[in-house]
Amino acid sequence: MDFRKAAVRIAVALVALAVGAKVQAQSFETIAPDLHLLRGAFAPGQQPDGNTVMLRGRRGWIVIDSGRHEAHTQAILRHASASGVPISDIVNTHWHLDHVSGNALLRRAYPDVEVHASRAIVAAMDGFLANYRRQLATLAERHPASPEMPNWVAEMARIDHGVLLHPTVPIVENARRRLAGRDLDIRLSTDAATDGDVWVYDLASRTLIAGDLVTLPVPFLDTACPSGWRRVLEELDDQPFTRLVPGHGAVMDRKGFRRYRAAFGRLLECAGRGHRSAAQCADAWVRDLGDLLQTDEQARARELLDYYINARLRGPGASAECDQPGRR
Repeated sequence: MDFRKAAVRIAVALVALAVGAKVQAQSFETIAPDLHLLRGAFAPGQQPDGNTVMLRGRRGWIVIDSGRHEAHTQAILRHASASGVPISDIVNTHWHLDHVSGNALLRRAYPDVEVHASRAIVAAMDGFLANYRRQLATLAERHPASPEMPNWVAEMARIDHGVLLHPTVPIVENARRRLAGRDLDIRLSTDAATDGDVWVYDLASRTLIAGDLVTLPVPFLDTACPSGWRRVLEELDDQPFTRLVPGHGAVMDRKGFRRYRAAFGRLLECAGRGHRSAAQCADAWVRDLGDLLQTDEQARARELLDYYINARLRGPGASAECDQPGRR
């Protein structure tokens, strides 16, 4: 893959997702005992934050994904401080900046915190994110008066956190782990939304935290291996969960997830046939999701899918990219 072009594509797509969206309140909701959710915010003109889940264990909080913007991460810190319980562990579901950037602030506040994640971010720092940063620097140099300048500078600063975003406890295989005295089934998938997706099943609450293996209003295909992603959704369906927390969007029950999974499969089939237009495939996605997709999200879903279908599902070498080591 041409990492420079890919970096531009992900920036354009995620900004498109944020434009015109409503800003979510920076507050947690309880979705199960000792399990709290902070919905990622979509601020107009900015790239989004991913969802954050906080699970309370006997020895501290486990934070799953730390967001992109400081306001999101500060909400995590306030939530921990108000409870009087420290943050003992961070789990990152993947290396995208909207899920890992807050690690730096959390690690400064809690120097002994352990970070559990795939090592895929190390390669991304030398490849995708390095090229993305160079592209941002070029934009800043060529357009110093642009109103986007603060966003470009902030995004470069996030990448410059470097090793503060890396895991201290790398996840290299599927395993049952006890974090902060809480039993979690932690799985690693290497050919799905990214080349290092971590998903977590909390046994006590029967909650599956899926990261960007499940996202609304559309699957984010920028760094994906679509065929591998489809297989991983089958693995998620095999878990005995009662609720699923996506990387972006509202919590789903099993019925909702199965609707999402079926819609994902039909999207790939529609795009692969080639005789249906991107607009027709996007319309089918919106119909298939039904009430999983809010009315005000439908236009953005269609816009993003027009881009993803043409650039990722029908672009040159789309299927071959899954077989290239270090491709993302």
